[in-house]
Amino acid sequence: MYKILTLNNISTAGLDRLPRESYETASEIQHPDGVLLRSFKMHDWEIPETLKAVGRAGAGTNNIPVDKMSEHGVVVFNAPGANANAVKELVLAGMLLAARNICQSWDFARALEGSDAEIGKQVEAGKKNFGGFELPGRTLGVVGLGAIGIKVANAAIALGMNVIGYDPQITVKSAWQLSSKVKQAHSVDDMLNQADFVTFHVPLIDATRNMINAERLDNMRHRVTILNFARAGIVDDEAVVNAIQAGKVNAYICDFPTNLTKQHERVITLPHLGASTKEAEDNCAIMVAEQVKDYLENGNILNSVNFPEVHLARAETGSRLAIANSNVPNMVGQISTDIANAGLNIIDMINKSRGDLAYTLVDVDGEIPQSLIDAINDIDGILNLRVL
Repeated sequence: MYKILTLNNISTAGLDRLPRESYETASEIQHPDGVLLRSFKMHDWEIPETLKAVGRAGAGTNNIPVDKMSEHGVVVFNAPGANANAVKELVLAGMLLAARNICQSWDFARALEGSDAEIGKQVEAGKKNFGGFELPGRTLGVVGLGAIGIKVANAAIALGMNVIGYDPQITVKSAWQLSSKVKQAHSVDDMLNQADFVTFHVPLIDATRNMINAERLDNMRHRVTILNFARAGIVDDEAVVNAIQAGKVNAYICDFPTNLTKQHERVITLPHLGASTKEAEDNCAIMVAEQVKDYLENGNILNSVNFPEVHLARAETGSRLAIANSNVPNMVGQISTDIANAGLNIIDMINKSRGDLAYTLVDVDGEIPQSLIDAINDIDGILNLRVL
């Protein structure tokens, strides 16, 4: 019986993927094999010795001490792309809100007083203050062409916009999904000085912190609209507000209100709604539940933020070893030698590395004795070993 601790409310659509006859799931559970969470901050959380996997029902993992998990051989999964459509729709909504001054005009309309006839006169007199513009022909700059950025870029193309994308680490898989009409920018600055709208779909790391700052704003197009549904900190709020006051920036739409931005007339702040749809919550929960399940039962890794992707079909007979280790020379050789010394033959084997970490799956033709487990655990650099 596998034990799964839920540190947040996880969609039942995901929990249903964990069969009750072999999984116990609860918000309070001792000695868990896996953890499922959304926004719970784990940095001060004590890692139990039994923990093997953490599944984040979302894309970002800033709330998880990934380095500490790696030291314990714990695989951290996320759900890239599961909430992509939800975020895409909110970005499109944000562009329309800004282009047509919808929030400002709504506030104006709600504040009208008098008879219907008097309100009608006020509407005709006041609507000139809220004139906007249309999206076709405008240029959208997309920073980050992962699952979300691709959907945003393709949707903007469908709306008749010009799109410029920047992502120095775009994968071949992502490139195949991207519209051929999306132009490539060779640097952030190359993209920013061509865009009427800019949207960000990158994690918050040192390289992306304050990516939009006062210096870059000076070089951007006049009356640019900035959208941030990625992470607080990617945009320097103070610099953007100052640029709005100076007439440089048309509007700022973001998912992260602050005292500086929440009541500004040209800033639209939302309460972190990017992935807040029933469909996105279900999709994220299903994805991480299935990934954690496959890892616990078969040792396969998909969508991990710290270990390499590894998949090995199970042999019809024998046993499987799943080994997380430091990426050092001769690790596979030592493991193979210990297996041979135990009198076992290797049926199939795969080893992959990612940075300082590596992962090995080995199918052998018999039962694995405790002496072999002890021998492999004695190898310098072994982080976690499981017999499946």
